[in-house]
Amino acid sequence: MNQFQEDTIVALATPNGIGAIGVIRLSGPEAIQIINAVFKGKDLSKQATHTLHFGTIKDGANIVDEVLVSLFIAPQSYTKENVVEISCHGSSYIIDNIIKLLIKQGARLAKPGEFTLRAFLNGGLDLSQAEAVADLIASNSKASHQLAMQQMRGGFSNELKILREQLIHFASMIELELDFSEEDVEFANRDDLRRLISNLQSIISNLIRSFDLGNVIKNGVPVVIAGKPNVGKSTLLNALLNEERAIVSEIAGTTRDTVEDEITIKGVRFRFIDTAGIRETQDIIEAKGVERTFEKIKSSAIVLYLFDPSETQEEELSKIIQDLKAVTEENNSTLLVVSNKSDIHPLATENTGVLEISAKEKLNLEKLEQALLAAVNLNQLNSDEVIISNIRHLEALKKTDEALNRVLYGIDNPITSDFLALDIKQALHYLGEIVGTVTTDDLLDNIFSKFCIGK
Repeated sequence: MNQFQEDTIVALATPNGIGAIGVIRLSGPEAIQIINAVFKGKDLSKQATHTLHFGTIKDGANIVDEVLVSLFIAPQSYTKENVVEISCHGSSYIIDNIIKLLIKQGARLAKPGEFTLRAFLNGGLDLSQAEAVADLIASNSKASHQLAMQQMRGGFSNELKILREQLIHFASMIELELDFSEEDVEFANRDDLRRLISNLQSIISNLIRSFDLGNVIKNGVPVVIAGKPNVGKSTLLNALLNEERAIVSEIAGTTRDTVEDEITIKGVRFRFIDTAGIRETQDIIEAKGVERTFEKIKSSAIVLYLFDPSETQEEELSKIIQDLKAVTEENNSTLLVVSNKSDIHPLATENTGVLEISAKEKLNLEKLEQALLAAVNLNQLNSDEVIISNIRHLEALKKTDEALNRVLYGIDNPITSDFLALDIKQALHYLGEIVGTVTTDDLLDNIFSKFCIGK
């Protein structure tokens, strides 16, 4: 990886297509010399960092464009290298010609994520922060933006740094014991080590549990709208989306496959899934739709069960709720029971566990939205607690926890110090994989290949 840092790379940092401006980014040891060779204005090699300069880009005697050049001199830049950003007019012809000129002067096209890769390799970001950059670019709601910002600014990294420092101390003490093995001395107090491991596992357990929230915030909260045929599921989906997304018909069983769409409620993105009505049917296609309904229920974060009180007996409703509660509890999801058509069929008795709405008349939809937000439980996001949203981090934390369990077993059983030290090193290894103190080229390629070119 480090061999590529001898090159100067170039890429378009703004989206492709015609726009008011395009921003072309250069990074590397020759970035300033390369732009200086085609820029007509001030001598950029004599200018201070973090300055803007107006001039023209020329190809021989021909003016390509009037531009604004931003200078960021190493190490005061995103990549910790010399960085130049050229703001030009957004014509694809102009952008292509400027990039070709810069390549002719010695730059090469950047690979996906290579600017952020260089920031990581040069110590500007750790690996978890670099991954958060991609999440920040992809964020499409207030909550996902807030989560990515928390991780990019080092919230998760700082938590892991404390864990690693404490473990490293004990690892060094046990290594010291190995140097004096013939004298049978103990430098690492086993009771203190046990307390430390217990504390670390408590922190790691909280981080692992936070993944459920982090994952749904990052990817959108999956909400299954379930119920019998013709209770108004498709009408509710259309009402929430404010558009005719799902087909609405008086004929039972119209929805035969899942229909999905997204909306953002108070900064949180929800993925609503309208499903086939739950009932016994001889129709093979409809039966397949019912089967998919139950698959979606098992993978959802929230199950919104909608029923028509005029067509549902109390005993029948209680049985359905009981069955759905068993499924949602098993999958650690939330069940919301909603009575539809309250404008013409209000509930006879008040039931605090049931929310009454009218999808057709859009009554009480605000209360339904509040119930959905409450089910997500954003209090943790708004607190100082660290939340993880990356599956790679989750797996590394689980492996760390397993290694720490082996350390505890070693403390409580006649395990020699060399095996104890090995398990502690294993825990340190997995924590190091998260922040990038332990990496492989394959891991870095896999992570940064998912970035957009120019970032």
